[in-house]
Amino acid sequence: MAADSTMSNGKETASLDGEPAFKRPRESGQVESMRTTKDLREGGHVDSLRTPEELRESGQVKSLRAPKEPRNKVTVVLGAQWGDEGKGKVVDLLAMDADIVCRCQGGNNAGHTVVVDSVEYDFHLLPSGVLNQKALSFIGNGVVIHLPGLFDEAQKNLQKGKGLQGWEERLKISDRAHIVFNFHQAVDGIQEQQRQLQAGKKFRVLAKHFLDMYPSLNVDIDSELQQLKVYAEKLRPLVTDGVYFMHKALNGPSKKILVEGANAALLDIDFGTYPFVTSSNCTVGGVCTGLGVPPSYVGQVYGVVKAYTTRVGVGAFPTELDNDIGSLLQSRGREFGVTTGRRRRCGWLDLILVRYAHMVNGFTAIALTKLDILDTLSEIKVGVAYFVDSEPLPNFPANMDVLTHVTVKYETLPGWCCSTEDVRCFEELPPQAQKYIRFIEDFLQVPVKWVGVGKSRESMIKLF
Repeated sequence: MAADSTMSNGKETASLDGEPAFKRPRESGQVESMRTTKDLREGGHVDSLRTPEELRESGQVKSLRAPKEPRNKVTVVLGAQWGDEGKGKVVDLLAMDADIVCRCQGGNNAGHTVVVDSVEYDFHLLPSGVLNQKALSFIGNGVVIHLPGLFDEAQKNLQKGKGLQGWEERLKISDRAHIVFNFHQAVDGIQEQQRQLQAGKKFRVLAKHFLDMYPSLNVDIDSELQQLKVYAEKLRPLVTDGVYFMHKALNGPSKKILVEGANAALLDIDFGTYPFVTSSNCTVGGVCTGLGVPPSYVGQVYGVVKAYTTRVGVGAFPTELDNDIGSLLQSRGREFGVTTGRRRRCGWLDLILVRYAHMVNGFTAIALTKLDILDTLSEIKVGVAYFVDSEPLPNFPANMDVLTHVTVKYETLPGWCCSTEDVRCFEELPPQAQKYIRFIEDFLQVPVKWVGVGKSRESMIKLF
């Protein structure tokens, strides 16, 4: 920054405000009167000049060292299984009175469905809370953004109902978020096909991957660049400095800040069932790295658990039901992926898996979803222990070869054989359904805060 200057003793003296700097001449025998530091301190104007010892005596250092409770904390919603637990519904419920709703990780490979006023909205990149006209939606640095996907998603949901009207005015995107292109998605598809061929020959497949380097990949560079230029102009007004945005929100006036996790604990790149995982941290640590939020600012952490278990694609699935009951769950639960449309594999609730997710995330409460899908079953089984070669397995294994060969011990509970879809309070649920919920709480030692018995907002029963 340029500054004006004036001459003093043959040298230029910089002016701080653009005006000529005035310097009193020093004549022989005349010394300019200067107020001492002590004088200034006593006048109450230069506390910053106090020595460390004086600061300690004054109590200022002591007050700085005292722990400070964050003004605002984020509430986090995370999937506790292999995804598709119904996180979007829980987020939509909490977002109704939130001030800010954030996405912290993942990309448009995640999919959430929210039903409002009988309109079914599908979200992949946009936070589900964008339906709240009064809330600000924020996409953090941990999210990878496919620009065509973002704007197509908004347009498709605009055609379904009024929920997304004015979405551009209430969406902010971190300037540190990454962009993925069409060829990234094409490569991801190729890699997924290769992963499904890995059983028993991982090294050969990996070596072939590097040798081939995707020979079938086609990229129309000029066409894609032209398309990206159009999207860039649409994106520009939405971008903000994400770190300062979150810091201001956390340390400013009182706000309700909600964080929407994508994917789920068992798809986490570090803690999930590798290699069939996503490329980000879907557990609670991803909130801090994906938004620039200090750990001390994380408040309530809600784990979303489906009343049974589902999984898309290949990989170990200890409680899978490859029978009529599995088909029934798949049919009644409409278990098809929001993003891929692929059929989800179905099985009994695996509490060993959910307990492991709780160990990693520290859930303060559980949202149990899709309880109504179990309405027609006369008895319901719950996985409560793993065995390998008749020996109990004390923990959830990191080795997927081990997980593939586990035998599950089940607890059998009575079904209720009646509809719960119209129930709106816990006391009105059938006694057997109440017992099922209490069994889950007792096993996990985590309270169930919500129970879902349908697709709409009204179908989420709040217990406390």
